[in-house]
Amino acid sequence: MVPSSSSILSILLVLLLSPFIVSHALQDSFLKCLSRTSESSFPFSTVLYTPNNSSFTSVLQSSAQNLRFTLPAVPKPEFIFTPLQESHIQAVVICSKQLGIHLRVRSGGHDFEALSYVSEIESPFILVDLAKFRSISVDIEHNSAWVQTGSTNGELYYRISEKSKIHGFPAGTCTSLGMGGHISGGAYGAMLRKYGLAVDNVVDAHIIDVHGRLLDRKAMGEDLFWAIRGGAGGSFGIVTAWKVKLVPVPSAVTVFTVTKTLEQGATELLYRWQQIADQLDEDLFIRVQIQTANVSSQGKRTITTSYNAMFLGDANRLLQVMKHSFPELGLTRQDCIETNWINSTVYMSGFANNTPPEVLLQRINMDRAYFKGKSDYARKPIPEKALEGLWEKLFEAESPLVVFTPYGGMMNQISESQTPFPHRNGTKFMILYWSSWQDATENVAKHINWTRKVYSYMTPYVSKNPREAYANYRDLDLGMNRNSKTSFVEASAFGTNYFKDNFYRLVHVKTKVDPDNFFRHEQSIPPLPQQMGLRNEVEFISSKAYLDHYSHKS
Repeated sequence: MVPSSSSILSILLVLLLSPFIVSHALQDSFLKCLSRTSESSFPFSTVLYTPNNSSFTSVLQSSAQNLRFTLPAVPKPEFIFTPLQESHIQAVVICSKQLGIHLRVRSGGHDFEALSYVSEIESPFILVDLAKFRSISVDIEHNSAWVQTGSTNGELYYRISEKSKIHGFPAGTCTSLGMGGHISGGAYGAMLRKYGLAVDNVVDAHIIDVHGRLLDRKAMGEDLFWAIRGGAGGSFGIVTAWKVKLVPVPSAVTVFTVTKTLEQGATELLYRWQQIADQLDEDLFIRVQIQTANVSSQGKRTITTSYNAMFLGDANRLLQVMKHSFPELGLTRQDCIETNWINSTVYMSGFANNTPPEVLLQRINMDRAYFKGKSDYARKPIPEKALEGLWEKLFEAESPLVVFTPYGGMMNQISESQTPFPHRNGTKFMILYWSSWQDATENVAKHINWTRKVYSYMTPYVSKNPREAYANYRDLDLGMNRNSKTSFVEASAFGTNYFKDNFYRLVHVKTKVDPDNFFRHEQSIPPLPQQMGLRNEVEFISSKAYLDHYSHKS
C-alpha cells in the first residue's frame, strides 16, 4: 500500500519535531531533578537558557573568545545553566550524573579550542557558565584574597588595587581571562620571573567533586589540590573559588615598548635577547612580539620585533639594569613610562597609556577574532639563520603573530613536580604562534595550515622528548580523546606534551577521584581502566617514573 500524502506529512512532522520533543523532555527532567536534589524553591528555570530563549545566543557568545567556534555549524549545548551559588552547581553535577548528560564548564571562554563550551565528541551536552561567580574578597592584612572562578584576572587586579597600591598578583596580561580555567592551567604573566605562576601562589581552593560534594583543600587532600593547580580544567571537578597569596609590588613600576625592524637589526638583536632574557634581573620582564608590517605605500613588508616590558622599580634603576645587561636595545629615559602596578597591568594588556584602570572591569575582550594558536618551549637560542627562515614564514601569512616570553628567575627555583605545570628550570622562553582573521568567510584551512607549517619548521630549535606545550594554549593537533573510553595511552600523546612526567601522577589522581570519567573533554586527563588491578596500576605508574616524583614530594 502506498502511504497517503497526509501520512507522509505526519511522518515528516514527527521526524522534524523529534529533536525538539527530546530536548524539551530533557530540560523538563533536568529542572525537576534540580528542584528535587536541592530541596529548594529556587526557580531554576530563571538561570537556564535553551535555544528557544531569545537570550541563548548572546549568553553562549558572551565570553566565547575564538569566533571559529561561534559559527552555526559548530555543536551547541542543549541548554546553558548559569548558577548563582555553589549549591546550584552541586545539584547540576548530581543531576547530570543521574540523567547521563555530558557537561562542559566555562569561566572565561579563552580556551583556544573552545573545549569549555563546545563538544565535538559527545551529544547532547550542557554548558555550566560561571559568569555570575564573581565575588572577590581581598584581605590585605593577611596578604590573601578569595576569588570566585567566574571573575576575570582584570577584576582581581582592580579589587586588589582598591585596597592597596603595594600589593599585586602574578597572573596573565590579558585581563578578560576567567580565573577558573586560567589558574587551572598554570597562569603566567609579567611577574613570573619574580613570583612564578598564579598556581605557585594558590593556598586553598573550593571544588565540587563528582559526588557533588563541596571540598576545600583539607577535605580534598593534597593529591587533588596538587592536580587542580596546573593540571588544566575539566578533568577533576568544578573549582568554584581560589584563595591566592598576594605579592608585594613597589610603588613605582616602569613599562616600555621599543620596536625594531629588520632594517634596524632586528635579527641580531633578537638573537642577543635569547641569550640573556632568562638571566636578567628578576624584577625585569621583557617579552618580544613579532609581526609583519608595511613600510611603504607600495606594500613592501618588513618584520617588527616589539620589546614589551614591565620592571618592578623606577625608571632610573631600570636604565641601570638595561645598561649593564641589555645595552643593545638602546633604551632611553624617553622610552620609559613610570607608573604604578595597577596601571602597568593596563599597559601590558595592550591598552593605550593613561587608559583608566576601570577598563579592567570590562569582562569582554574587544579583540575577539577567528584564530588558531600553538605553543613551544625553547631551551637554547634559535640561531640567526633559523630566525631568517622564520621571517620567510611570517611573510607568507596575512596577519601572523609570534611571541617570545622569557623565563628564568623564580621559574628556575621551583621544581617541575611541585605543580603539574612542568616547564621550569632550563626553559629559556616560551613561544606562541598565532594566526587570526576577522571574516567568517575566509579560508580557515589556509590560516590553520600556516600555524602548522611554522610549528613544523621550528622543530629542530625547540624542546624535544617530549616537545613541550602549554596546557592553557590548547592544541588539538597534539592528539585528543575520541570518546569517554579513551585510554591513558592515547591521552599520553598530548598529556606528556603539556605535563611531561607529571601526566602520570595526574592520571593516578584522576583514577582516585573520578574513576568513571564523568568530568571529561577532548583533552582531559583519563582514569586508568577499572579492570587494571592495583598491582598493574602500580606497575604502570612506576614504569613512568611517577613513584620517584611522588615519594620525593612526600
